[in-house]
Amino acid sequence: MAKRARLHKYTIYIENLTFRAVIGILDKERREAQTVVADVEILYTKKGEVFIDYAQVAKMIEEGMKKEQYLLLEEALASLSAQIKSQFPAVETLKLKLSKPNILDNCVVSVEVFNKY
Repeated sequence: MAKRARLHKYTIYIENLTFRAVIGILDKERREAQTVVADVEILYTKKGEVFIDYAQVAKMIEEGMKKEQYLLLEEALASLSAQIKSQFPAVETLKLKLSKPNILDNCVVSVEVFNKY
């Protein structure tokens, strides 16, 4: 009887991915890039040689944010989540949080999405 390979579940964390991008609906947000911080949590099962390239995930988020210049954090989250799942079908759950640390003087504003596939 052949042995079955044991499948392992892994969680990838990308924390404090910081870059500048145009994001928002205010005039000042459309005129100049602001600091954005992304935090990502991905759960997946490693099967054979299939893995999640965390460097590629980080690059997708930063490049996508810079290119698309979203109006709302929610639009960015929906689009980026779909792109990550499309590129990495092994993703089982994805938590993605985008923060604008400098938009208000007295707090950090964040929006998070959680997708279970």
